[in-house]
Order: sequence, then structure tokens, then C-alpha cells
Amino acid sequence: VVATDIDAFYEHMAQRWSRISLRTSGKFLRTWFRYCERRGWVRSGLADAILLPRIYRFEGLPLGPTWDTVGGLLAETNGDDLASIRDHAIILLLSVYGVRSGEVRRLCLDDIDWSHDRIRFVRSKSGRTDTAPLEPRVGNAIARYLREGRPPTESRVVFLTLRAPHRPLSAGGLYDIVASHLSDHELPKKGRGPHGLRHACARHLIEAGRSFKEV
Repeated sequence: VVATDIDAFYEHMAQRWSRISLRTSGKFLRTWFRYCERRGWVRSGLADAILLPRIYRFEGLPLGPTWDTVGGLLAETNGDDLASIRDHAIILLLSVYGVRSGEVRRLCLDDIDWSHDRIRFVRSKSGRTDTAPLEPRVGNAIARYLREGRPPTESRVVFLTLRAPHRPLSAGGLYDIVASHLSDHELPKKGRGPHGLRHACARHLIEAGRSFKEV
């Protein structure tokens, strides 16, 4: 093994791995080749020849669209067809509350307390249940979808597919909904899905004067 072999490997993997994954892998290989050097299995200096990409704090922020772009998405989906009625409510939920894709996909009718203007989310990572005020614009969009856009079904999940058999949205399905409205914008691939709107929410709060800790 020579240094150019390792360089060729990482040049190939850089097409599919993030810089964080490349750095983690490089650390493991450095440790392994140092051990190999001590045992005399490889030539000296091979471990030090492995170059690690530098990772900067907050380098990924902001990842999502600007708040003006979010406003454009909401205007674009403010139509009367079934897809627009559903997508408008979904984009509002993602951008106003900064929730994850799974938290929107798992939202059930029982999670919305209309009489007290509250909405409940089951967090994807912790499984914890959080309750928040139901923002009027979001509540109106969901209510319109339930009245005019949601197909008749026994499912308690709020957002369903447009075509029969009507079922809850998959992760890929929700990604495609958001990405289809962001396809014309200059954003990295990760910024064009639901997580991009989560970053847009955080970006909006920071620009409004909130601290990173608050966000």
C-alpha cells in the first residue's frame, strides 16, 4: 500500500460520503496504519500521509432556503386544487414549527386540539411528546385541507396520498412534495427537502435576533 492508493480511495468515496464521514474514516485509517508501521507491515510515514478534511463549526448553516423563498412557496401553493391545499399546510407546518419530516407524517387528527388551539408533535429522535400553540395560519391551512382536500378514510393520520389507496405519506413522498416546489432554487440537495425548511425556520429565528441556544 502506498499513499496514492489511499488518495485514490478517498477521491472515489468523496462522491458519496460527507466531509464528516471522510474525516472519521481517515482517523480510523491513521490509527490502523500507525499500528501497522510499528509491526513493520507497511512503510514508515503512511499514516501521516492521510490528509483529513477540516470541519468548521456551523459550516452547514444556513442550509435551507431564505424566509423570502418560503413565502414564495406558500404563495405558489395557495391554490384550490387538492395537491396545493395539502402541500400548503405541510409547508406551513415544516417552516413555522421547524419540525422534522417524521413529525409531520405521524401527525394524527387527535394531535390537534381545536378548542384550545394546541398542536402536539411526537419527536422523531426522542419519542417525547411536545405541545405547542396552534398558530392561526397553520390551523386554518390544516382545517381547509381536512374540509376540502383530505380523502374520505378511516385513517387517523392527517396527511395522506392523493391517489387511492389513500395512505400516510412515506419519507420519500414528503421529500418529493417539498423538493418539487424548491426545484428551481439554487440549493444543495439536502436543502431542497423537508429538513431544508427546518433550517429555514432556524435561519429566520436567528436573523430575527434569537441566539443559537434559544433556537
